[in-house]
Amino acid sequence: MPSTFLHASPAGDDFRPTASLEMLRFRAELLRRTRDFFDRRGFLEVETPVLSADTVVDRHLDPFEVEVGRLPVDADKGGQATHGTGHYYLQTSPEFAMKRLLAAGAEAIYQVARVFRRDESGPLHNPEFTMVEWYRAGDDYDAGMTLLSELAETLFSRGPAERISYREAFEQYVGLDPHAARTDQIVAAVRERRIDAPASLSLADRDSWLDLLLIDLVQPQLGRTRPVILYDYPAMQSLLARVRDDGRGGKVAERFELYVDGIELANGYHELTDAEELARRNVQNNLQRQLDGKWPLPGESRLLAAMRAGLPQSTGVAMGFDRVVMLAAGAKTLAEVIPFPFDRA
Repeated sequence: MPSTFLHASPAGDDFRPTASLEMLRFRAELLRRTRDFFDRRGFLEVETPVLSADTVVDRHLDPFEVEVGRLPVDADKGGQATHGTGHYYLQTSPEFAMKRLLAAGAEAIYQVARVFRRDESGPLHNPEFTMVEWYRAGDDYDAGMTLLSELAETLFSRGPAERISYREAFEQYVGLDPHAARTDQIVAAVRERRIDAPASLSLADRDSWLDLLLIDLVQPQLGRTRPVILYDYPAMQSLLARVRDDGRGGKVAERFELYVDGIELANGYHELTDAEELARRNVQNNLQRQLDGKWPLPGESRLLAAMRAGLPQSTGVAMGFDRVVMLAAGAKTLAEVIPFPFDRA
């Protein structure tokens, strides 16, 4: 190969992995236990595309974008391109494709996926990471949380997860009802506790002010003795989850998250099945992305087509496996449990 195509060798020992071989053996054992957990329950392991024309439309998730101008051709069709040119995305989650499999008749599926998210680097983040994601048709909200608790017990051996509602956690650790409080009261709670807020944060951006309280005051308290599942998030944070009445004249999202030692490990939904509602949320999320100075993402997708054809009731969960290994091993950073983080990739 001509030398012009070779990368310059980094100085020092940057070629070495940041995780020890002993740690990688422990990681492999945890992955084996994870697969065994799902295999024993009749789940089918699947693989879906890492590169796709579709991507999750989320205010806070920014995918790596790949511009495809020259695509494979089909020799049996006279050399015609097999797909249209345009923008493709490294997946932030295998969610869209896995739900398409549910719509096609799959009943219980899981995947160990490589996923990618821009601008996520630090002790608990790497732009490329391993996600374990699963869906089971027919499961309701309670069944989804029960399965997640069983997996957490399998991986951490710290007992079944305690369930705490988003409202209960805020009332205990912040002293306000996050669903009923006015936005100005939420802003005041942030300022009273001297939590740093971006200067650009709008006083009307209720969800972002709630997130500041969650991250600084609530999250560090969760899962200190045994895992905690936080559930019933604000309706505006529903993403791809169903929304229901909360019995107090308001609405909550049927969304739940797993916390261990103050760190979020998994995010789950009682899955939305209404295609038109998802299309509406995509429009809202893209508007918010543009207000944040970000580019809009494709609102139309093959997932919408699958939902219109019929998506069964299900729950789904995405779990960050690198963080699971980190906590199970007693490590402090992701670099200790993955061989080559982004700065050594």
